[in-house]
Formats: sequence, C-alpha cells, structure tokens
Amino acid sequence: MQTYLDHLSVERGLSRHTLTAYRRDLRRYVEHLAAEGVTSVQQVTPAQVAGFAVRLREGGPQPPLAAASVARAVVAVRSLHRFAVEEGVSADDPAGEVRPPAQHRRLPKALRLDQVQAMLEVPATDTVLGLRDAALLELLYGTGTRVSEAVGLDLDDVSRLLDADPETTPGLRVLGKGRKQRVVPVGSYARAALAAYLVRTRPDLVGRGPGTPALFVNARGGRLSRQSAWTILRTTAERAGIDAEVSPHTLRHSFATHLLDAGADVRVVQELLGHASVTTTQIYTLVTVDHLREVYLTSHPRAY
Repeated sequence: MQTYLDHLSVERGLSRHTLTAYRRDLRRYVEHLAAEGVTSVQQVTPAQVAGFAVRLREGGPQPPLAAASVARAVVAVRSLHRFAVEEGVSADDPAGEVRPPAQHRRLPKALRLDQVQAMLEVPATDTVLGLRDAALLELLYGTGTRVSEAVGLDLDDVSRLLDADPETTPGLRVLGKGRKQRVVPVGSYARAALAAYLVRTRPDLVGRGPGTPALFVNARGGRLSRQSAWTILRTTAERAGIDAEVSPHTLRHSFATHLLDAGADVRVVQELLGHASVTTTQIYTLVTVDHLREVYLTSHPRAY
C-alpha cells in the first residue's frame, strides 16, 4: 500500500489532499482484510473486495458512508490491485469486476448573482484581514479557481497581473488537479482587490511570521490553509444573510453557472475550470436549463 501511495505522489503527482483521501480509504481496506484474516495481497478474493464496499455502505463498526464516499474507496482499492498486478506482486486482480455503487447525480449549488454580490461586499476593506478576504473572494469568483488552487498561489504568480496594461485582461497561470497548468483571465475587480491587498495588507501579515512566498497569508504570517479559506467563505456567506449551503466550491459553481447563463460556450467554460472532459462541465448546463424552466413557469401567462 505504501509503495502504491509513493507511486501516486512521485510518478503521478497527485495533490496532498487526494493522497490523504486515498490513504484513509486504503487503511480502512487493510483493516477490513485483517478482520477477514488476510495478510497478503495475493490472498484477496473478489468476495472480500465486494464485502468491503458493502461494509462501508452499511456501516460497522464505523458509521455508514454515502455512495460517493464508497465509490471513491472502491476506486482506490481497484487502483491498488491493478498496480499490484502491473508490478508483478500479484498474479490476479480480485477487484477488477467490483464496480463502485451507482450515485445520484447531484447538481452543483450555485448562488444567485445578488447573493454573490452580497458576499463580495461583506469584507471590511479598512482592516488588514478584510482586505485579504476581499482579494480572496474576488479571485475565486472572478476566475473560477478551486480554493486549493487559490491558496497554493505564490506572490510571483500574480506579479505580472499587476504590471499588465489595465486595458487588457491578463491571464493567471494556475496549477490544477494532477499538476496540470491552465491560464485563466483575471478581471479588473479581482486585480484591483489583489493590488489593494498586496500594497496595504500583505506586508503587515508576512512580517508576523518567518516569511513566506504565499500570496494569501494568515494572521500568523504563514500560508493561508484550504480549511481557513473555507471558513472565510462560510463566515462571509452567513454575514451576507445567505441561508443556502455554502461549500468550498460555491463561488466556482457560481462562476460557471453565471457564465453559461450569459451565453458562454460550454467548451470555453471547460477550459476555464480546468476540466479534463467536457462531460464534467455539462452538468452546469443542467443547472441553467432548470433556471430557464423556473423563469418560464413564473413569467409566462400560460405556463400553467
């Protein structure tokens, strides 16, 4: 298992967050096999792999997991056994015929434009942390980047943005999933918020710690974590009076949905989001169709 995790980290370049999820799922799997008396990968049977999926879904001794979490664990197990065969550690793949459980397709939850506007107006731009939070929120909504991508940015990544001609819309190079790079345009609102933060706030924050190249810095002078950024999002939404559930991807979902609502091509949105397949992006088109149906039903005199 450890050899496989090293392979994912070194050769495939998976993110630390993804590796943590794989490690957690595979440790559960090893514990399940140990309870079955299995101590070697060569001893595993298809029934034991399938039993692991059932155990996760039904619970015991741990609480049952959602279908999406079970599916992720099954994928990790299938990949582990496929790796064992490729490396010559095992002759057979007992997980090859075990399929992840079917999942209900959940539509991404996007905020309305007025709700996003309310969130962007929450940070107090006359305070140190308020300027930082304003820059973070404007960047997330203005570019559709993931929270992990935003907090992973360094100061050097945005220096060219601030030196660019204000009449243009310069691009920001982002390192996404699988360490794939993409360039996303950054609008004037996000650039202005970043400039204000970098000039008036970041030097103060960095001075509180040993020094860091990170773009977004916490109150102790270190790199802002993904968890802290999520807390900023959630707290901002509460202060904006938003009752809808807010996740780390909320502004990213809103970015994509608002672009498609305004007529953007799905292929363009795919590139902006960094999706490997357009089918991933097309789920947002379902959201906009639902929006169109809602507008029709509430607006047309003969809808009912």
